[in-house]
Amino acid sequence: MTIPGLFPVLPEIVLLAAACAILILDLFLADDQKRVSYWLTQLALLACAVITVGTANDEPVRAMNGLVIDDMLSDLLKFLVYIAVSLTLFFSRDYLTLRGLFRGETFVLALFSLLGMMVMISAANFLTLYMGLELQALSLYALVALDRSAKRSSEAAMKYFVLGALASGMLLYGMSMVYGATGSLDLDQITRAILSGQGNRMILLFGLVFIVSAIAFKLGAVPYHMWVPDVYDGAPTAVTLMIGSAPKIAAFAFMLRLLAGGLSALEFDWQGMLMVLSLLSMILGNLIAIAQTSIKRMLAYSTIANMGYMLMGFLAANSDGFSAAMFYVVVYALTTLVSFGMVMLLSRQGFEADQIADFKGLNQRSPWWAFVMLIVMFSLAGIPPTVGFYAKFSVIEAAVNVGYVWLAVIAVLASLVGAFYYLRIVKLMYFDDATDASPIVARADTRVLLSFTGIALVALGIFPQRLMGLCWLALSQSGFL
Repeated sequence: MTIPGLFPVLPEIVLLAAACAILILDLFLADDQKRVSYWLTQLALLACAVITVGTANDEPVRAMNGLVIDDMLSDLLKFLVYIAVSLTLFFSRDYLTLRGLFRGETFVLALFSLLGMMVMISAANFLTLYMGLELQALSLYALVALDRSAKRSSEAAMKYFVLGALASGMLLYGMSMVYGATGSLDLDQITRAILSGQGNRMILLFGLVFIVSAIAFKLGAVPYHMWVPDVYDGAPTAVTLMIGSAPKIAAFAFMLRLLAGGLSALEFDWQGMLMVLSLLSMILGNLIAIAQTSIKRMLAYSTIANMGYMLMGFLAANSDGFSAAMFYVVVYALTTLVSFGMVMLLSRQGFEADQIADFKGLNQRSPWWAFVMLIVMFSLAGIPPTVGFYAKFSVIEAAVNVGYVWLAVIAVLASLVGAFYYLRIVKLMYFDDATDASPIVARADTRVLLSFTGIALVALGIFPQRLMGLCWLALSQSGFL
């Protein structure tokens, strides 16, 4: 393969080389020099972002014998996951340092997880989709178990690994069924084979059930949600932030490539499946979150509910639906960064601010950080003028436009239920007395970035057109509209 032929996968090559270099270099660094590995990791992310922009094309380009595709959608989503991973590491520095986790393997595993996401985002073949998914998943399993002294982390990692392996097996089995029916692993060829009437329809639907089940597990949708609260609660908060932000963007790309791409001819069938997943996720996620006393478990069930809203936009299966779902998952990832960033900001040596009660009287300790957390809760609840309102409005509108009025009504009612536990946090911050009067200490750059991302939730809510237009343009240029 010529050098120009490698341009579409140049960001992945650079990231892989950087991860290997940091892994080797870290062996020669003393414990007080680990910041070198950290800054090299951030530099690698910056280099990948520059290369991704530099190798962007006006038209989709296939590479590696058709295994990957470089289009505007992949470039945009890659750029977003770079930002998500970079901010995760920025927000986590103090948290990781105080717990002895600020070391090379943390950064290397984060980079390998990111590499898996990039492969998923650019995949044009069953093989690359599966390879990217497994690379991301194995890295995240290891990150959850990184704190070997914490029994909860080890238990969470074991649950995550066993259930993740089961979901991966379901995905592989479903893909094998589709391959057996169509005779191809290439997504475009699979579409053409189904449209031309090749393959047994019963076998295709059998494989589709397993594929959708695996996707639902990766998203954390009901009834495949059992791992989400345990992993979110048991993992170190920095790892929880990693799991809850960038991988959701990659999972959306994975679902888009598979369902709206390769299996678009089975649209009617997977729409019905996604409808059930969306309905169950919105209802159960919001109802069970009410009973939680842990902020991490509450946000875990919030994730389940939010993935239900995203699926509601996706099942519309048109330009409005896909762009609304993409907009929703990007907004959710941004909101997750700020929410868990706030949890880490309030944590300190020997203390995890992982209980809802830990936010009591936050306004007395710091009016600014109480305001930032208020913005986060308003955005998750879908209260204007935050961007969460526009995100929920867009997916509900997409569902109504294709006739799912009853589903939109249930979504609105579920949002009202969800508003209760989000506003409960606001009530604790502003109307209860503080039980902890210790000062909130953080690095200056962490304060600036966390404040900036919090303000962005309001700014994007007031001016959402640019981001929504970008999502629509990326999907249009990549052939999904």
